[in-house]
Amino acid sequence: MKATELPIINFLQTPNVQYVIPVYQRNYDWTLSECSQLLHDIINVEQEDRGTHFIGSIVFIHEGAYSTREVRELVIIDGQQRLTTINILYVALYRFAKEKGMEKEAEMLYNMYLVNQYVQLDSSKLKLKQTDTNSLAFKAILEGNEKGFSTYSNVIENYSYFNSQINEVNFEIIKNGLKRLIFVEISLERDKDDPQRIFESLNSTGLDLSQSDLIRNYILMDLQPREQQRVFNIIWSPIEENARDLVKQKSMVSAYIRDYLTLKNKKIPNKSKVYQEFKQNYSDKRDEGYMNELDSIKALSVHYKMFVNPQTVGNPEIRQQLEYINRLEINVAYPFLLQVFEDWDNGIIDKAILLNVLKLVQNYAWRRFIVGLPTNSLNKIFMTLYSEIDTEEYYDSLAIALLSKRGNSRFPNNEDVTSALKDKDLYNIKAKNRNYLFELLENYNNREYVDTSKDEITVEHIFPQNPSDNWVRNLSEDELFLFKEKFLNTIANLTLSGNNGALGNKSFLEKKKMNFKVGEQGYIYSRLWLNDYLKTIDTWNIKAYETRFNLISNRFLVIWKYPDVEVPSNGDIIEQTIFEAESPRHKKLEYFIFRNNKVEEPAIANMYSHVLQELYTINTELFLSNDILRISRDKEEFRSAQEITNRYYVEFNIDSDTKFNILKKLLSLFDLEEELLIKYDLDVAIQGNRYGIRKEYWTQLLPLIKETDLFRNVSPTKTHFISCGAGKTGISYTLVTTGSHCQVELSILAGQKETNKSYFKKLKANQNSIEHSFDNKLIWQELPENKMSRIKYVLDDVNLFDKSHWSKMNTFFLEQLPKFEEAFAQEISKL
Repeated sequence: MKATELPIINFLQTPNVQYVIPVYQRNYDWTLSECSQLLHDIINVEQEDRGTHFIGSIVFIHEGAYSTREVRELVIIDGQQRLTTINILYVALYRFAKEKGMEKEAEMLYNMYLVNQYVQLDSSKLKLKQTDTNSLAFKAILEGNEKGFSTYSNVIENYSYFNSQINEVNFEIIKNGLKRLIFVEISLERDKDDPQRIFESLNSTGLDLSQSDLIRNYILMDLQPREQQRVFNIIWSPIEENARDLVKQKSMVSAYIRDYLTLKNKKIPNKSKVYQEFKQNYSDKRDEGYMNELDSIKALSVHYKMFVNPQTVGNPEIRQQLEYINRLEINVAYPFLLQVFEDWDNGIIDKAILLNVLKLVQNYAWRRFIVGLPTNSLNKIFMTLYSEIDTEEYYDSLAIALLSKRGNSRFPNNEDVTSALKDKDLYNIKAKNRNYLFELLENYNNREYVDTSKDEITVEHIFPQNPSDNWVRNLSEDELFLFKEKFLNTIANLTLSGNNGALGNKSFLEKKKMNFKVGEQGYIYSRLWLNDYLKTIDTWNIKAYETRFNLISNRFLVIWKYPDVEVPSNGDIIEQTIFEAESPRHKKLEYFIFRNNKVEEPAIANMYSHVLQELYTINTELFLSNDILRISRDKEEFRSAQEITNRYYVEFNIDSDTKFNILKKLLSLFDLEEELLIKYDLDVAIQGNRYGIRKEYWTQLLPLIKETDLFRNVSPTKTHFISCGAGKTGISYTLVTTGSHCQVELSILAGQKETNKSYFKKLKANQNSIEHSFDNKLIWQELPENKMSRIKYVLDDVNLFDKSHWSKMNTFFLEQLPKFEEAFAQEISKL
């Protein structure tokens, strides 16, 4: 085996060599996504003059020093995707040069990279020798016959993409960028090396870098050694420590970064592309905000530690609720809960609200489990859920948001749950789910907690799984059938017992009164609530079953309660699939979510175009062959042609209803019915709700602020506050309006609590001079128990929702904001 690092063009320029893709290799399956990234890298390495760009390795087998063939064959066993794609790109460059009359350039590209110029045999002419359809497709693009190629091929599609990207401006850039690509050539000699062993070694899963490894290397690699150590100690090491499952001793850093990116971008990265998403978000590592973002990642990892290790939480009530969420594996809620816990840390909500939120998340997930709703929609729900919270009415706004979900995203009501409970098999479910159910049922309002997880306490069938003759004699044929076939494993036929083995399949009276060797095994001796009703009856039949079911189901509805809030009927907060939505005619969007990616886009036409592009990427062959939508590369076929991607056009002169109907049919064809969610923007139309009133107030106030540049680039929002930077990361000026007061505030909210308290104390040391400059006393709130601190000036007795107060509020903000900024600006600059 011989390994050499060299430029890819040196490899491709080798004369009288043919690169053979053997039949046992997988098909060429690179898509536009990979081609786009490669072309981006090629252009960037040239434009940024970065020297070289490494593209991995190519492993091949050769026949040794001596060969009688006209060309030397190199059998590619690893790297065929990259090699094929680069050859396709060279074909696109050759075709461009030829079409533009650049004859010498075209001849050089053709003879140097694509063919063996002087060989005689046609079969040896092409430098890249592929198999089957790929070979025919490659010859078609080389000869300019791709339009006559009827079979779908990634070779054709990727050529079309490259062809669409090359122009007079970037032609030389791409050519020169290709010269900068380097790879490791690993040559194996047949009969001397073991290609399979080497291939497995190169691709060993044990050597694969995890997503978190790649992120760590990305963060640290470019730093000087001393700075590397510092950033590792103060940023990365705490993140690794916090994002670790202490029970399983398993790193959760990749999962945590994925959840953090989901929270920030409202888009769920693919598990295998977390590093790629991270790198894309933080590509400018020289930017000041980059280190602040790392600080934020570190700060929120403290909350994540509580999620994956509830046993580390000091407060027993919060610990218990997190244990339940952990046990039910509601980890799709983690991105949402990261921000909720940050709000708790900052004093925006208190412990009581936090506990109610945690219980509401459980209630929503558990009711959905009972009813049997699919779990695959939950990640999209929690991905954007925080954006629907009104911090003034935290719990109620969250409850309304969840109650407003429709279809498979809905919050099951009491009728749904009661109906499902009666028939659902709750015995043959995950043990931890079953234990959760019985633990909460048993311990609701119990003064003395019963640990239902003890080994001696097990789930007991009242009507047994293998009934004795006594049961057959004492029940009617219909009752026996119902218990055996319908109710055996349902909640009303299940109870808890410390004597499961002893009770077995005995008759009901024996189970009730059993006291073998004074062991008090029977129901009448039990202290469990679940057995209280069983003490009062002598026969277990369908009537008794119905009575016990009512007792348990009523208790269930109290424990996992349906939120008692009024959902606005105007529908201004409903997020739903397009299959459930009203007609889009004369409407705008607030946003849409497609395949876990939230896009804030008002135009339905732009959503239509976006989804079509995504469907092309998901399954190009299916998209191009569908009978639902006419697609063509000839734009003259349409009245109003719109390019979707890769020079494919569709008709765009259609109304919104037609666009919706086409999308519905396509989504059904692709089995993606639940993957497109929309939310109509009704804030403008509905001014009576609190969101619309807030947005209306900020809309009229912001243009009036002229004595300071603060808030010049801030847009109106539906929240009760707006903020802008104060010239120091983590510090902002904030304007607040509520139903009882308004205020100008300096919000101190950096990533770390210690930083915030330090800033606050330095400002507080100059309280007298600051208040003298402001010409008024301020309210100084260090908030020692919370992460944030604040300093504010308040106007009481004004109500945002009474428009007659707006003039007074405007005067307050316009007069106090410039003075407030002037009083703090100099001291902030010193921090």
